[in-house]
Amino acid sequence: MSDSSDDEFQPLEPTLKNVLDQNSLHWIFVGGKGGVGKTTTSCSLAVQLSKVRESVLLISTDPAHNLSDAFGQKFSKEATLVNGFENLYAMEIDPTSSIQEMIDQSEQGNAMGSMVQDLAYAIPGVDEAMGFAEVMKQVKSMKYSVIVFDTAPTGHTLRFLSFPTVLEKALAKISGLSGRFGPMFQQVSGMMGLNANQEDMFSKLEEMRSVITEVNNQFKDPNITTFICVCISEFLSLYETERMIQELTAYHIDTHNIVVNQLLFPKEGSNCEHCNVRHKMQQKYLEQIYDLYEDFHIVRMPLLTKEVRGTEDIKDFSKMLIEPYQAPKAE
Repeated sequence: MSDSSDDEFQPLEPTLKNVLDQNSLHWIFVGGKGGVGKTTTSCSLAVQLSKVRESVLLISTDPAHNLSDAFGQKFSKEATLVNGFENLYAMEIDPTSSIQEMIDQSEQGNAMGSMVQDLAYAIPGVDEAMGFAEVMKQVKSMKYSVIVFDTAPTGHTLRFLSFPTVLEKALAKISGLSGRFGPMFQQVSGMMGLNANQEDMFSKLEEMRSVITEVNNQFKDPNITTFICVCISEFLSLYETERMIQELTAYHIDTHNIVVNQLLFPKEGSNCEHCNVRHKMQQKYLEQIYDLYEDFHIVRMPLLTKEVRGTEDIKDFSKMLIEPYQAPKAE
């Protein structure tokens, strides 16, 4: 936070080096509006983290997966080692196949099984639920020293991050009801011919609740979790970023880094009218970003003349997250 005793405010370092230096971080979320370069940023950050951490897992919770395209390598729901690395793994969560797997594991031909199936496909935000289930698995194993999330566009991400609080409250109520309605539940399930072991079910719910409480506590701990906002220097993206930061603050989730992608840096004396007009517009919104978020690390990334695809491109791009980009001088 800014120090009011300073006569003149000094902006924070315009890099993500602070993220690399914070060894206690275990969860890093990268998110923003669609099409602002979240995947490229999350892949680049994961590459840089792999240099300073023992093991890094990059998870895509966006139903439109791009990790495979970014690295030029096919990923699945199982963590796979990224080609060219010894400690960087990636995985893409597919909500549809995860639901089917869950249904297959329930008893075949069972009335409960078909009910679970109908319920599962009808739940709004099922993508976030499956993403959250994966988080819970990772919490139990704690196999990786840091986990980076390439998240879905803003709305989905905020729902995903509010999941622990919602589930924790719901399960607390169910646990409270179990004592009062347990015997009745046993009778009803017996009448319906369901082979339900009530004690087993409630003990599983209680176990799930303790894991969710743990996740909730970790997400709200700034030493363990942080959220990196990615945007471009335009009105809609800036508006979305402000909304996201306000909601993250309401959820008590730490955020103090903003990556501004696709910035134009026209050479001095350039006579490209389009470049100069766009640059002027971007500078206007960039100034607003600096005014609004003076206690954030604001990383400026250039608009490149080519796509960032493949491991080598990502490695090159990732360097600019750590060393501020210098615009080329006019010849």
